[in-house]
Amino acid sequence: MSDSAIAALILAGGKSSRMGRDKALIEWEGKPFLTRVCQVAVCCCSSVYVLTSWPERYRDIVSESVQFLPESSPVGQGPLMALTDGLTQIDAEWVLLLACDLPQLQPEILQDWMSQLTDVSQSTLAVVPRQESGWEPLCGFYRRSALTALQAFLQQGGRSFQTWLSQVPVHPLKLEPTTKPMLFNCNTPQDLQELKPESQT
Repeated sequence: MSDSAIAALILAGGKSSRMGRDKALIEWEGKPFLTRVCQVAVCCCSSVYVLTSWPERYRDIVSESVQFLPESSPVGQGPLMALTDGLTQIDAEWVLLLACDLPQLQPEILQDWMSQLTDVSQSTLAVVPRQESGWEPLCGFYRRSALTALQAFLQQGGRSFQTWLSQVPVHPLKLEPTTKPMLFNCNTPQDLQELKPESQT
């Protein structure tokens, strides 16, 4: 599968209410979270987009190759609506959806997952890591053709990513002990305290 068949979409439009400050701008080991995630995405995909209502806030902390996409709905409408915005605006067969608060992302693991996309059936709409607690939707791959099913779910009032993924054909990505730390996301100050340099693989 060519690089152009997969684009990365990074979400930086949430309210960060549980954190109390903009998660995208929080620095860890000298770099803002959003900078880190964008750098990993650029390693994996030839096209990288950031979906946000505040492009001017982030323009100086990401590379010039990163493009900004506007949100169609008010801030805080949730990641499903954000994914819909992305799939509507991005012309690629697959979109790698990433939250901006995943500072331990590993490009090698994402590239390995990307190599598996050619093996999934045409009917599969998403390829997403799954843990015992459920799906990890904000570090997963979504087919552009998932847009129809996604729009129908939203029109019916659906907002839960877990519920939507339970209703569509999804290929689960198995997580190894070595890959689980990569999915650690920082939603609260307590999460930030747990994020120690030695925990990075």
